[in-house]
Amino acid sequence: MKKVVRKAVFPVAGMGTRFLPATKANPKEMLPVVDKPLIQYAVEEAVAAGIEVMVFITGRSKRAISDHFDKAYELENELTLRGKEETLKIVQNIVPPNVTCVHIRQAEALGLGHAVGRAKAVIGDEPFAVLLADDLIDDDADGCLHQMTKVFEEWQCSILGVERIDPSETQSYGIVRSNSIGNSLGRVEEIVEKPRPDKAPSNLAVVGRYILTPGIFDKLEQVTRGAGGEIQLTDAIAMLLKDEPVLSHEFHGRRYDCGSKLGYLIATVEQGLKHPELRDGFKDYLSNLVLD
Repeated sequence: MKKVVRKAVFPVAGMGTRFLPATKANPKEMLPVVDKPLIQYAVEEAVAAGIEVMVFITGRSKRAISDHFDKAYELENELTLRGKEETLKIVQNIVPPNVTCVHIRQAEALGLGHAVGRAKAVIGDEPFAVLLADDLIDDDADGCLHQMTKVFEEWQCSILGVERIDPSETQSYGIVRSNSIGNSLGRVEEIVEKPRPDKAPSNLAVVGRYILTPGIFDKLEQVTRGAGGEIQLTDAIAMLLKDEPVLSHEFHGRRYDCGSKLGYLIATVEQGLKHPELRDGFKDYLSNLVLD
């Protein structure tokens, strides 16, 4: 019987130092793009892909994320008393009633691999997705993770969401070398964490979307600390592909690197231009904007 992906891990314990001072007291994942925080975009993508259990790997300063996906009795009561039914529906439908949210503390900031490993008890012996909220991926058709779950249904193996980047940017990504097997898919032969451009095996970068088999947990337990003294998910995947197939999937859709200030600003502008309530007025404003 074929397995399906019904759980997703969201590593959200990072400190967001690139956005200080905005992230001094507020999680970077709660930074809004127009009227929704980054983490909500990622959760909505997961819901659209059929995910039923959302596992948030959090830190001590991340309570706002848990609160965001919890029921807000006082707010809902106030909106009800004021007759603000449409706003009430927005608040109540941040996650559908069939979705379960689980929050696990990552006591030490030991990297993405360590964060994913913390989810083992909840994931168990199931395939699962990993979504990094820093990467906002917009696709009006079916969503990046939905594309990947469809691939998983056929291939039943780990899948990495990848994108071709400028070769000069390889030091910011995990880079894969893969052999094409058609339909934007490749069999991963090698994966390297943040190589210099002259050492990179390709310009095919892993972005913040993964589907992983539970075999990754054994590899994470074997991985020693790598770059930056952290447990790198890339190192565990490199071990995994020696034992089982790992695919790369060149997704369709627009990725915004919201881990950078410029990428975040671009996402805000472009999502604002798509917002049904704001797009016309915002477009007029931008059209009339005169820059020095």
